[in-house]
Amino acid sequence: MARIAYHKIERQDRLYGGLLVLNAAVILAGLGAAFVMEHHGHIVTGMNNQIVWGLPHVFAVFLIVAASGALNMASLSTVFGRAEYKPFARLSGLLAMALLVGGLSVLVLDLGRPDRLIVAMTTYNFKSIFAWNIFLYVGFLAVVAAYLFAMMDRVVARSPDTGKVIGWTAFVWRLVLTTGTGSIFGWLVAREAYDAAIMAPLFIAASLLYGLAFTVLVLATVDRLESRNLVTDAMAGRFRGLLAIFALAVLYFTALHHLTNLYASEHHGILRFLLLDGGVYPALFWVGQIMIGSVVPLAILAAPRYGRSRSAIVITSVLFLIGGLAQMYVIIIGGQAYPLNLFPGMEVTSSFFDGQVARYTASLPEFLLGLSGLSIAILLTAVAFRVLPFLPSQIRD
Repeated sequence: MARIAYHKIERQDRLYGGLLVLNAAVILAGLGAAFVMEHHGHIVTGMNNQIVWGLPHVFAVFLIVAASGALNMASLSTVFGRAEYKPFARLSGLLAMALLVGGLSVLVLDLGRPDRLIVAMTTYNFKSIFAWNIFLYVGFLAVVAAYLFAMMDRVVARSPDTGKVIGWTAFVWRLVLTTGTGSIFGWLVAREAYDAAIMAPLFIAASLLYGLAFTVLVLATVDRLESRNLVTDAMAGRFRGLLAIFALAVLYFTALHHLTNLYASEHHGILRFLLLDGGVYPALFWVGQIMIGSVVPLAILAAPRYGRSRSAIVITSVLFLIGGLAQMYVIIIGGQAYPLNLFPGMEVTSSFFDGQVARYTASLPEFLLGLSGLSIAILLTAVAFRVLPFLPSQIRD
């Protein structure tokens, strides 16, 4: 491939300005929500002693998982030698960092005591997967920042070996990071909905899908802002194929996870709760994740004519992300709502909600805080496009 020229967004139109203002407003609302939660306590939220991870955690984990997958284009070009993806490598790295910062921001503000963050950063319990993830998240930001420097600095870019080493490091690190995020749930043996090693590959497959979907939406927005066709017909076809493959991978690991629980008699209760009689959770699973987030977009992509269009790829990307949020809600909230099996084989008669399904209804502050994480990622990406040359000027098939 010939040398690629990159540029910054130069035009200042209403769409770009409106995008900045809208997301800045959402971020301010999220900060206000965090203040309300910190001042009044979590009593103003739907969280309780049974469900301690609420809607903000759904958004946070969703963004963190997507951050790993957003590095797809850079990894494909550097690690797998696919030159056609190289024009999008810079954008890929930027989006990965922005999504991770957005997700971590929600986590920090939802801790209840943000002033205790210094304690969490200086005191570690290395028997906890949470402590490991602090190093994985910070390390990911450092590695991707070095990756971007290697791609954007003229001197370093002349040494392909340096970029390849950093690219491989980022590729391995993203897999370890997503494995660590999935293991947060997979290693929680007390929760029957989580206790499974397959959570790690499930989260890796989900990261590939969500990260690519975010990338497609960012490219579509840039095309609208600048009236450019950064995504050619050939590239749109590649995106279409990758989206379908990643979506099928998520479906495969989801089915394998539930079939494993179906085989083990002790997990029949949680499986029935999440898939059949758990109220909102079966609806979110079957309608949100399976139908809206999997079957419908896959059917659109498989359509003989319309499935190959740019609009189809954009619509399916939105549907995949909606399904991803539903999936994370069922995993995180639904997994906590099912009662703990404190004494297997015995009836629990305690009056302190033991053996009872926990109730949870997200409050407005929780929703605003979670949504602000997405706005942080969007705002960081939009501002970076204006400041530094992340966007390719012209793409040829």
